[in-house]
Formats: sequence, C-alpha cells, structure tokens
Amino acid sequence: MSSNLHPMLNVAIKAARTAGAIINRAALDVESVRVSVKQTNDFVTEIDQAAEAAIIETLLTAYPDHGIWAEESGQRPGKKGGADHVWIIDPLDGTTNFIHGFPVYCVSIALMVGNRIEQAVVYDPTRNDLFCATRGRGAYLNERRIRVAKRNTLRDCLISTGFPFRPGDAFQTYLQMLGDVMPKVAGVRRPGSAALDLAYVAAGFSDGFFEMGLSPWDVAAGSLLVTEAGGLIGNFTGESDFMEQKECLAANPKIYGQLIALTGKYSKFASAGDKAAVRQARMSVRRKQAGAADASGDASAAPGDDAAEASDDNAAPF
Repeated sequence: MSSNLHPMLNVAIKAARTAGAIINRAALDVESVRVSVKQTNDFVTEIDQAAEAAIIETLLTAYPDHGIWAEESGQRPGKKGGADHVWIIDPLDGTTNFIHGFPVYCVSIALMVGNRIEQAVVYDPTRNDLFCATRGRGAYLNERRIRVAKRNTLRDCLISTGFPFRPGDAFQTYLQMLGDVMPKVAGVRRPGSAALDLAYVAAGFSDGFFEMGLSPWDVAAGSLLVTEAGGLIGNFTGESDFMEQKECLAANPKIYGQLIALTGKYSKFASAGDKAAVRQARMSVRRKQAGAADASGDASAAPGDDAAEASDDNAAPF
C-alpha cells in the first residue's frame, strides 16, 4: 500500500488482499470447498462467506460507523457521522468460475458516499492484479495509470458480456441483443466476472462491456474504474443512473454511443416503438423456426411449446 493513496482506499486494498489470500488458499483444493445453491445456477461457497467476513472486519475496524452493503450478508446501516458512507462488497465475483477451477474471479470493494462512488478496488488474486481508483485521481493497475482503449470503430473492437444464467433472465431478449452486436464487432468474450470485465474496459484490455441482470455489488467498483480511466458507463440507453437498474453498458467515449445504438432498444427504458419492434422481430424468428420444423417434419426442431415461449416473454425486461 502507498502513503500517496487516500486512507480509505488503503484500507479497502488491505481488505481485498486479505480476502484474496483466503480465496487463493482455497483454490489449492477447490474440490473440498462446500458449495450451496442460492437459486438455479447461482452459487455461494464457504469461501465467499469467509472472504466477506474478513473484508467487513477490516473495514469496520478502521471505520466502525460506516455502513455495509454486501452480497452475502446484506445491508447494515452506518451510524453517527458515518451514516452516509457505505461499503459495497462482492467478496468473490465469479463464484461459478472459482468452483470449477477456472481462474477468472475477483474481489470487488467500493465506497459510496451519499450517492457517489468515491473509492474502488477490484483485486484479481490469481494474477495478483490490483485495480484501484479514487474519484478525481485516476485509475490504476498495480500502481500504473490506466486508460480506456482508443479504438473508434466498432468493427475493430473486442466486447465483453455476461450470459443469462438464472430462470427469468430474459434469455431470448439477450440472444437478440447479442445477435445485433456480434456481427458489428471484432469479437465477443464472456469471462464470467462483471467486476473484472469493467476493470478490463478501464485498462483498455477490452473496448466495451454490456450485461443484463447485474446487482450493485457487481458494478460499483468497476464503474469508478471506468470513469476514472476516461470511459463512460450507464444503462443500455446511456443514462448514468444505472446502478440498481440491472443493465450496464461501459466503453470508451467513441464506442459508447455506437453500442447504445445497438442495445438501446433492449433497455427497460426503451420507447414503446422500440419495444414493439423487438417483440415483432422475436415472433418473426419463431415463425421461421416453426415453418422450418414443419417442412422437415421434425418436431424436435420447433422452438418450444407455447407455455415456454410465453414464460420467456414474461421474463423480458419490457
């Protein structure tokens, strides 16, 4: 840790490294880690819980009056003069990767003061990569200043995303959006950790990121990294108030608007005309699939029964 960093950022870094040490020890024998299922395809391990407890203990030892908003243990309000300071914590972003031994996961810690993120740490324990930022002081990776990429043409860009994985995650809507984005870019990647995805946008490793269904602890720290590195972040229509809207889009300024042109119609805030066009396009695809299935006489090629399709429509964000 550096004496040049903000004191609260130094404490967050200490907390992140402590959690990272717990995660790294467990990764040596990941098959022995106890895993619980929160809901379908949504896992929590004893390591998530141990890492979160270590983070909270470190933060509250230094700042006992501050509030906590953590993925596993929930919210606890601050006290006295610290009531407007809230630490937003994801102790292990990428749990599914972790329990499979896939080395893409991180610790994410952000400090929100009032309604603004002021401090941010994203720590990748597998690579010992430390991303951090203080509002107004820039973003850093391992003490080196980072900036978003400079590409200005979408077709040259590498874009990251996250796939729907829980019931009710608007799978068909996401497939349509992905189908609009993929032909326009150089490549799409799905690493499996939204906090790291945002850190990579900040560092210029990728040019943009979009995902549905995210929670504040997934994006809080990464959002400050992106903006302090010169990027933009918001919802699918470009509005900056995105933290609790379960849709996130980030990119360098030249690519941001080009991505909004592709994702905006899939936003819950899209116009009625855009929403109708998306639904019409989905129905057109289904009719073509059904026609192809009828022509081949292969019932298994049909897109699914009416109940399943109706369920997916209900899961869409509009």
